[in-house]
Amino acid sequence: MEHAIRLTSVSKTFGAVKACSKVSLSIRSGTIHAVVGENGAGKSTLAGLIYGMHQPDCGRIEINGTTVSFSSPGEAIAAGIGMVHQHFMLVPTLTVLENVLLGLEKKSLLSPLDLKNSGESIRQLSLKYGMAVDPLARVSTLSVGEEQRVEILKVLYRNARILILDEPTAVLTPLETRQLFAVLRSLAGEGKTILIITHKLDEVLALADTVTVMSRGSVTGTLPCLETSKEELARMMVGRSVLLRVDNPEPSPGNIVLSIENLGYRTATGLGKLEAVSFSVRSGEIFGIAGVEGNGQSELLSLLWGLRERGREVSGKVLFEGADITRKSPGEITRLGVSHIPEDRLKHAVVAGFSVAENMIFGRHREKRFHRGFGFDRQEVSRYALKLGETYDVRCTDHVNTPLGTLSGGNQQKVVVARELDRPGMKLLILAQPTRGVDIGAIEQIHRSIIAARDRGTAIVLVSSELDELISLSTRIGALYKGSFRRVFTREEVLEGRRRGRPFEEELGLCIT
Repeated sequence: MEHAIRLTSVSKTFGAVKACSKVSLSIRSGTIHAVVGENGAGKSTLAGLIYGMHQPDCGRIEINGTTVSFSSPGEAIAAGIGMVHQHFMLVPTLTVLENVLLGLEKKSLLSPLDLKNSGESIRQLSLKYGMAVDPLARVSTLSVGEEQRVEILKVLYRNARILILDEPTAVLTPLETRQLFAVLRSLAGEGKTILIITHKLDEVLALADTVTVMSRGSVTGTLPCLETSKEELARMMVGRSVLLRVDNPEPSPGNIVLSIENLGYRTATGLGKLEAVSFSVRSGEIFGIAGVEGNGQSELLSLLWGLRERGREVSGKVLFEGADITRKSPGEITRLGVSHIPEDRLKHAVVAGFSVAENMIFGRHREKRFHRGFGFDRQEVSRYALKLGETYDVRCTDHVNTPLGTLSGGNQQKVVVARELDRPGMKLLILAQPTRGVDIGAIEQIHRSIIAARDRGTAIVLVSSELDELISLSTRIGALYKGSFRRVFTREEVLEGRRRGRPFEEELGLCIT
């Protein structure tokens, strides 16, 4: 079988950091090939080199046996390569059809685009691969899973034979992930070559034919998926054995810290997002919330954090240590001892253009330890950022004073997690997808830190689309569906489910899909 992609001793340096160092890799045509590694291992840089986003400092790249030197993604697209980025490249105000055609609209005034036939071609393409989506729907109205279908359709519409997907399941539900896998297997069955950049080892073993492991910019090995295991891949990634499930001793819950009473939330048009939601969380307890995205999690988190939008109708109460905080601002809630890791770090948790060190103290910048005279104590801020960075293995391209936007998505998430879990005087911790996009070694550290915070008496609300994460950490788990809890599982049921394995996950899944 011929090789669709072959890299020989390819290197790429950014500043003082070698993102890829003498990488050699061969990917056979018509196969699904995964590249795994820790955050900052060089995976996304490798994809960017193949796609023409970066140019190698040295080495050779061959596509279908021909040596290439792409100066832009446009040249890669012309050579039959398409890429679906981790952060989707869609214009929300445009329709699906308009997004797919964006970049292909070079027509003269007297020769306009044939939107009708193009729309029908996109519709037929979506039906062929089981990715049903309305070409006339605005992207802003689509779910995350549907947005990803549009990204794949964009690639297929351009007749790509090689597809690169960067962290394709990072924001998908289990059902959407299964649907995506079916599409990718179908594409590979037609002879297309799929390259997946990911950190989810279970999914690699379930989907890919071959897996390449990267560590600190270098390839540490390439193995057939049928001849390896999750434990072996984790060791190759991290350089040590990794606990795939955190040790979770019996909790000792105390007094009620957070109490939600008949909470309701309606949009300006009257659409119900939350309906009579009630639950409480004690100190030293983790209350997990499971649910497919779009069933009220975002609205619940917004109310807990004081991010209520104008025109929205709110009923019921959010009580913190007995006091009503339903209509308090995020700043007021923070000062009470509440810490928050949001779903969308780029929108609500970081400023990409600011340094890593500055992002490490956002929301904490008024603490006396970070000040000297009338300004900031830059040395103390840098020292603190370096310490946290070492604890959570935040890998900067240069130094903690480098812009946060230069870090990989997983390393950006580590900055947010480190900052919030280290916040002093924390009584309540609200976690939304805390390990999204984070590698397996860092997940172990984050889970340990969450358990440690619980054992110090912090009350924790954990929202996650990862059932394994919820089962490993939670004292209780509430299954949220269409804005209300269908069932709350106790710790005893969680532990029994762990002993039984998959049956418990299936039982929980029935409540949220």
